[in-house]
Amino acid sequence: MRRLRRIKILATLGPASSDSPMIRRLFEAGADVFRINMSHTSHDKMRELVKTIRNVESSYGRPIGILVDLQGPKLRLGSFGEGSIQLKNGERFVLDSDKTPGDNTRVQLPHPEILAALRPGHALLLDDGKVRLIAEDTSPERAVTRVVIGGKMSDRKGVSLPDTDLPVSAMTPKDRADLEAALVTGIDWVALSFVQRAEDVNEAKKMIRGRAAVMAKIEKPQAIDRLAEIIEASDALMVARGDLGVELPLERVPSLQKQMTRLARRAGKPVVIATQMLESMIQAPVPTRAEVSDVATAVYEGADAIMLSAESAAGKFPIEAVSTMNRIGEEVERDPTYRTVLSAQRMEPEPTVGDAIADAARQIAETLELSAIICWTSSGSTAIRVARERINRTFAIAKCQCGSHRGWNHGRTTNLQSAGWIGGNNFARRPERSGRSSQRRAARQTLCAALSENRHPGRLRDITRVFRRL
Repeated sequence: MRRLRRIKILATLGPASSDSPMIRRLFEAGADVFRINMSHTSHDKMRELVKTIRNVESSYGRPIGILVDLQGPKLRLGSFGEGSIQLKNGERFVLDSDKTPGDNTRVQLPHPEILAALRPGHALLLDDGKVRLIAEDTSPERAVTRVVIGGKMSDRKGVSLPDTDLPVSAMTPKDRADLEAALVTGIDWVALSFVQRAEDVNEAKKMIRGRAAVMAKIEKPQAIDRLAEIIEASDALMVARGDLGVELPLERVPSLQKQMTRLARRAGKPVVIATQMLESMIQAPVPTRAEVSDVATAVYEGADAIMLSAESAAGKFPIEAVSTMNRIGEEVERDPTYRTVLSAQRMEPEPTVGDAIADAARQIAETLELSAIICWTSSGSTAIRVARERINRTFAIAKCQCGSHRGWNHGRTTNLQSAGWIGGNNFARRPERSGRSSQRRAARQTLCAALSENRHPGRLRDITRVFRRL
């Protein structure tokens, strides 16, 4: 099953999309990677989903990526004696370590690390930003705050701290248990929540030990300030616009999305645009015009993947949501403006031999209208460099060593399932290394598949005649 677009679609599985027939239909509609949200998934259910996805993958003979999204720390208030209260603008409200049920003047904040890190002037956002407090007097035991935006507050509501650098790990004991259980099943990607610094990514990588790739979710203002270091430490980025929009002014999110997309492209790291892309399709079979423009903008900007969350996990129209996203991606990539925009955003190659060769390969392929570029690689770095060029040609990877992962392609590579190769940094179903002759055979098969797929019979004969001399 060949896709008619290069951008990948990531669909979240959930109550509306967890059985085998539905997963099969989502794949047929255009889903390339499936996300399993461990905030709502048990270990047994996760294993069942992975097995189902792999069965679908096997039946179609096309790679499907699996991303496990770890929950991360959840910062919440304690409970109230009457279940809820009403906070009014200008009132003083105390957060403390006392376990006594709260009232109109105070409530427990069962996170001593927050009380220790808070400083006067820091903001606290409660219940997804619906209520806003400003700290006025702080100590390790209590914080006196002023209500800036009031509202109803009830038990166990979430707390966000956009101004506070919290000395906490991005991985909780639950995350560690979830990660170990997922790695055993052979998942491809791990999405790491609550990333504040590069050390959070490195901590996860030490535990993963190369068994999956790590995607850093950028959802904290603290991560924005250290973006370059986080990109360098990560294998991919997810622009988590929902959480960013809670902790940062909404008007900053679009520009940050563009900045992160371009920084990730420069580094040769996949970038996923996520959250509320087709939100109205949770309840409606068609999206709004603004949502279509939002998805199209992400494609024009050169994102590697676009993600559906509740639309496919809990919505009434999961198939329609994936199909809509698929059609938008195809239409954008057919637009002549698309290649113009990507070319205008192309960065100058870095002064290294690898980058110079990758840039030259792109120019040669486009000038001579070649059908394919074949990259020999052992570590994947050559593939990353070439994919970063956003080449408008079939891009096949030949790798004769085991180890790496499935998923969407690094950059804009093309899957060549007939040759057993997966584009980009993904090398599933590789032949075992067995000497030079097997490498040559694999390369010939890859080239033949690439050229046949692009239907250039004359060039196929000419080039394969030369290539067979290998």
